[in-house]
Amino acid sequence: MRFFGLKSCDTCRKARKSLSPHYQMRIIDVRDDGVSRGDLARFYQVFGDRLVNRRSTTWREIDEAMRSSNPVDLLAACPTLMKRPVIEHRGLVYLGWGQDVQAALLDRIQASK
Repeated sequence: MRFFGLKSCDTCRKARKSLSPHYQMRIIDVRDDGVSRGDLARFYQVFGDRLVNRRSTTWREIDEAMRSSNPVDLLAACPTLMKRPVIEHRGLVYLGWGQDVQAALLDRIQASK
């Protein structure tokens, strides 16, 4: 499992805490480690505009020209704009830590007990 997030993100911390007893994770901090352009393009292909966090502080700080640029270019320049976490597991990619993602990754474990 690859886990893309931020160390300082509360949602990412909750997700990691819930997942770590059940999965071996490779944690990628989008600020410190970066995200490859290939991963960003693939994530954008799957999630579209939902991948860009327009509620973030970073979004409010960038100018209109950057906001209107190609989303993959924007995320490459400002990786903290990526909605988090992005979790990649067994060929599937999940966005955020909503009930749907929790059900997909944790309910399966509970059912097998």
